[in-house]
Amino acid sequence: MDTKNWYVIGIMSGTSLDGVDLAYVKISRNSGYDFELLQTESLEYSELWKNRLHDAFSFSGEKLTELDAEYGIFLGDQVRGFVDKNNIKKVDFLASHGHTIFHDPEKNYTLQIGNGAHLAARSGFKVICDFRVQDVALGGQGAPLVPIGDKLLFGARDFCLNIGGFANISFDLHSERMAYDICPANIVLNHYTRSRGMDYDDKGMIASQGEIHRDLLEELNNLEFYVQPQPKSLGYEFVDETILPIIEKYGLTFEDILRTFNEHIAVQIANEINSKSKIFKKENTSVLITGGGAYNDFMIKRISDLSEAEIKLPSNEIIEFKEALIFALLGVLKDQEEINCLKSVTGASKDHSSGVIYGS
Repeated sequence: MDTKNWYVIGIMSGTSLDGVDLAYVKISRNSGYDFELLQTESLEYSELWKNRLHDAFSFSGEKLTELDAEYGIFLGDQVRGFVDKNNIKKVDFLASHGHTIFHDPEKNYTLQIGNGAHLAARSGFKVICDFRVQDVALGGQGAPLVPIGDKLLFGARDFCLNIGGFANISFDLHSERMAYDICPANIVLNHYTRSRGMDYDDKGMIASQGEIHRDLLEELNNLEFYVQPQPKSLGYEFVDETILPIIEKYGLTFEDILRTFNEHIAVQIANEINSKSKIFKKENTSVLITGGGAYNDFMIKRISDLSEAEIKLPSNEIIEFKEALIFALLGVLKDQEEINCLKSVTGASKDHSSGVIYGS
């Protein structure tokens, strides 16, 4: 088979509001898929954009529609600046995740803003986006979508763990890819650090100075979500309606909140790794960790202490841009009308090729 190449800019905005990740990648297909990260950049949001995206959960329909268009225009401007600055000559298309505002598949909806038509018009490039909506329509969770990329690009690892706004895990079981959200992560930690004027807790240093509040930890660990079978996924609604009210009622110090929630994340992640390792009946399983949480040294140490697997951190570029890279791959698969969404992961009625195309 002759090798075929695509040059794609993957665009990812996470729920933790740490910015927009742009990854210019070369995706190659021969006997399988491979990749080369050619250029990457993480663009921090201005305070205005942070506040607008944070508050969008409570916007009226009209105001949210306006924000959807404006955010698509904003992304188009960021892409044009990225392309011009790096003298990028060849782009087959953009693959954009958008920014999640609502996600409740049990009620048949998910919403990622960043209007694809505006993004295509503003950037001048073909756009593939809205990867989640079709899966929800087919009865799936619409999440997580990264596992197809874990399988095709990082299949040598037993587990692929991403710690972003939410922590999710991906692995092969009985020749099927399994994946699901584990628990809220940076979306909660950053909620509290931002209340103190900090974007995040650098390396988990503040958390390391706090004490675990055992009653809070027990209440969090006993939430019904953690015993529900997969497929399952989480959205901001769960954090706003369940997690934050539980934390707030204890009246803890800033340091103790961060310490206790870091422990909660580590416990839930370690529980998943340990339980699935037993199903594999395999010793020395390996875990590839990516996402912003990989830089939380304190949390990673707690996961390592509590789990029985070998924890592996890849290069900083993979840690930071793996999701943008994989959405570029999802775009390639959609462009070829190949499967990019797995029913074994999302619970949809069938495997399918998801995404909407704008421009040419």
